[in-house]
Amino acid sequence: MSGPAPIDLDKSNPGSSMVSTVTTPNRDTPPVQLSTEDLLNIRSGYLLPDKGLGKPKQKSIPELVKKIKHLYGLSDVFEYFLKSKGESDPNYRKAMEQAKEELGLNKTTEKPTGGARHRKTEKEEDAELMQGEEEAENSVETVFETSPGYIQGTLREYQVQGLNWMVSLYEHGLSGILADEMGLGKTLQTISFLGYLRYFRGIPGPHLVCVPKSTLDNWAREFAKWTPEVNVLVLQGDKEGRAQLIQDRLLTCDFDVCITSYEMVLREKGYLRRFAWQYIVIDEAHRIKNEESSLSQIIRLFHTENRLLITGTPLQNNLHELWALLNYILPDVFQDSAAFDAWFGEDQSGDQDAAVNQLHKILRPFLLRRVKADVEKSLLPKKEINLYVGMSDMQVKWYQKILEKDIDAVNGQIGKREGKTRLLNIVMQLRKCCNHPYLFEGAEPGPPYTTDEHLVYNAGKMVILDKLLKRIQEQGSRVLIFSQMSRVLDILEDYCLFRGYKYCRIDGQTAHEDRINAIDAYNKEGSEKFVFLLTTRAGGLGINLTTADQVVLYDSDWNPQADLQAMDRAHRIGQTKQVYVYRFITENAVEEKVIERATQKLRLDKLVIQQGRSQSKVNNNAQNKDDLLNMIQFGAEKVFNRGKGEEQEEADLDIDDILKRGQQKTMELNSRYDSLGLDDLQKFTSDSAYEWNGEDFKKKDTSKTNKPFVWIAPNKRERKENYSIDSYYREMLNQGAAAGKNAAPKAPKAPKQLNIQDHQFYPQRLIDIQEKETSYYRKQIGYKVPLPDGAEEELEMRESERDLEQQEIDNAEPLTEEEEEEKVDLSTKGFSNWNRRDFTNFIQASARHGRNNFAAIATEFEDKTQADIKKYAGVFWQRYTEINGFDRYIQQIEAGEDKAKKQNHQNTLLTRKVEGYEAPLQQMVIVYPAGQKKIYSEDEDRYILVQLYRYGLETEGVYEMIRDAIRASPVFRFDWFFLSRTPAELARRGQTLLSYVGKEYDGAGEKRKSSSTPDVETPKKSAKKKKA
Repeated sequence: MSGPAPIDLDKSNPGSSMVSTVTTPNRDTPPVQLSTEDLLNIRSGYLLPDKGLGKPKQKSIPELVKKIKHLYGLSDVFEYFLKSKGESDPNYRKAMEQAKEELGLNKTTEKPTGGARHRKTEKEEDAELMQGEEEAENSVETVFETSPGYIQGTLREYQVQGLNWMVSLYEHGLSGILADEMGLGKTLQTISFLGYLRYFRGIPGPHLVCVPKSTLDNWAREFAKWTPEVNVLVLQGDKEGRAQLIQDRLLTCDFDVCITSYEMVLREKGYLRRFAWQYIVIDEAHRIKNEESSLSQIIRLFHTENRLLITGTPLQNNLHELWALLNYILPDVFQDSAAFDAWFGEDQSGDQDAAVNQLHKILRPFLLRRVKADVEKSLLPKKEINLYVGMSDMQVKWYQKILEKDIDAVNGQIGKREGKTRLLNIVMQLRKCCNHPYLFEGAEPGPPYTTDEHLVYNAGKMVILDKLLKRIQEQGSRVLIFSQMSRVLDILEDYCLFRGYKYCRIDGQTAHEDRINAIDAYNKEGSEKFVFLLTTRAGGLGINLTTADQVVLYDSDWNPQADLQAMDRAHRIGQTKQVYVYRFITENAVEEKVIERATQKLRLDKLVIQQGRSQSKVNNNAQNKDDLLNMIQFGAEKVFNRGKGEEQEEADLDIDDILKRGQQKTMELNSRYDSLGLDDLQKFTSDSAYEWNGEDFKKKDTSKTNKPFVWIAPNKRERKENYSIDSYYREMLNQGAAAGKNAAPKAPKAPKQLNIQDHQFYPQRLIDIQEKETSYYRKQIGYKVPLPDGAEEELEMRESERDLEQQEIDNAEPLTEEEEEEKVDLSTKGFSNWNRRDFTNFIQASARHGRNNFAAIATEFEDKTQADIKKYAGVFWQRYTEINGFDRYIQQIEAGEDKAKKQNHQNTLLTRKVEGYEAPLQQMVIVYPAGQKKIYSEDEDRYILVQLYRYGLETEGVYEMIRDAIRASPVFRFDWFFLSRTPAELARRGQTLLSYVGKEYDGAGEKRKSSSTPDVETPKKSAKKKKA
């Protein structure tokens, strides 16, 4: 077996260049054996003397010349990009000139006279040969022919090629982007390259590997597996734990590779800046595609010799994002985004193919992209099937409700500023409805809330999933189910318990240790776990779940790359079975348009990344309002016109028929986009929201009617019969009887309990009995208490709480007969006819009228008498501390009472003020503060006060009444300022005037008390004196 030769190193400089040629060494003996003393000496130089606050170390001119010569040799396109760097950096300009001179690019050949050509002299030829020999002697290219011996295992052929590509970049002073498709072992290729630096270059570190938090453990395991001698530090944990790691290992340089998460880079940037990193490796590097983000800006401050980006999705949106990645790995080459955009972007409107070819030349040296179909022949290509699902009656009802709630927005009658936000919210709610109606408050039948067949038949996707999982289990496969929404996983978790499927779960709230345990439990040999529930974003990175061969995308992510990452948890190296991916799509609903957009985006990815094609002109930005409107309106008319009782046909279809139909529609969708080229996709947009039955209504002349065109009309409101608990149980019993005697045994039924709310003031004993009953039910179904969410530093306390709750369940006993009787008796002791709305109404009415004004409070209720209010208030004021957040409600009542007290006081003073004059509109004197600038005239102020006195401060809408009175008064018919005041402006002025009146009388009262004088002369008497 062959590999690179042993190399002589200059021990004073571990990073010195190679000086010998490659021969075939013993594969099992690395050419560089670093002793403990060598490692300590090298590690002593990891830290920068200036703590990273100085300028980065500049490359020498010979190093720059070598790099520039290599770039010129790749393509003359780089001359265009290097020019701006040369203009700003004298050393760089000097290196460019020297490189051109050595390559002969600066020489101009004069046409010889007489047709004779110049013959080289012996001296000239000898000089050229000497220069060539020197260059060949001082540079050597390392090429691995087989898997290197320092790796504890064997690299596949294409992985060895990836290693050689990274080695070649390093030897030419360049950085790169490893963009292999997910599942091809990018982690292993990176580890093997860092091993090359250690065992062939004598450079053990320091290397910084920045990864998503979810993949930290996987990276550490891979290092331990493939290169166990490498000293790895995982910088993660709570504040105290990190501080200990930083002091004991980071600052003492007791590591060669530091693996940390993006969040830790931001938090501990002050320490990480202190190191002279050899390589900074960024996994899932599209995180820095925005050069303005905090991570992107901070990571650029770190001192490093080289950089390696790892991503399965290098181009997600546009050409500028590609520039951001290239700018990070080669900031001296790709310095100016404007030059890059001008070269490949909108300005290249003439010869597009030429620009595409140029882009391909740019990408080829720095970006390595392979797909599984090309390199991994043993891995069967995954089969993707879109399953188009209908909606249940309940889903249709909620879908209509969402559209009707903001029907103006649905029909496009929205403003420019708030329009997109409103439409995005509608799209989000519609997507929730497509997943399951129980995601909405009040949709699930109950109380009591039971896990039963209604969980399945009330959602079209659940009907299909139920059939599909049965088939998957029968054929001996295992399944991963992905959803964007953790609350969907809650429903699926209930479903798995109901059907008896053993499962694991990971979402964004899962602690790091629990995540690892769940993955290990699912992957272990002989595991009984059938289903793995994951959120798309939390479970789509750094997880190997090749023990499953079936993937269900319950809903689709806006970004199709996130869905691809999710699929590749199962479809990756190590998978020996055929992988099937089933994507659920609600038919004739918003999800169809989401999938169309995702398919378009993936087609662009195929054209741009894998063929080096330009994507700059494609309209591939975030959805605009027209796109969102089109998504919402798609299928809306069918939803409104659907008749009652039209169940989705999938409920009656066999699973084979459903799969066959899905395969057919998937082929149609793919063929629709596969036939489109780049130019077609650039012009392609979603169907116009204004096109209907072949007519473009946007072009219609609406000037005659002057009314906007609205083509979606909601159904008329129908009165529905109230939900009956008895009817519900009768229906469930009938279904059970119809299931037949041979039906499989079901899980024990949940106990029938009151849905107790704290404001109903049931006895605490009833709550205790019901909790005991619930604990015993959970014991019967094998319920396991999940770990509560919280900070990592509180992990021990949260685990203790979980263990106590689990112990209570494990030790639970059924209720005795006496407790059953007591439960029935106590069920009558609370305010069962007071719902949450009644309680809220009671709080608000008490705030308005005062806590003891039972008669006034009762007027706010339709079904409560004064006696009912008095009885409830008596218990409320004795036991209000039992209500969750009671202090908020008490403050609300007290604030209302204070407001009413203040208002009564203002009313008294206002009455005294106005009634003190015979003709207040002409005579009333308002005492203004000294030096106060007046906006309103005194006549206007008098009019406001008199009208407040006339209507009463407590009157609802009093300032709307005053506004109307002003407009009706002939006195102010030419006073445009006063006529144009809004109720809000009048209210502000009214409060200011009332404060003046308050200061006038309250201040006078204080003077009376201090001077012990008789009554102060009233304004009325003063007015009479003036009159006299």
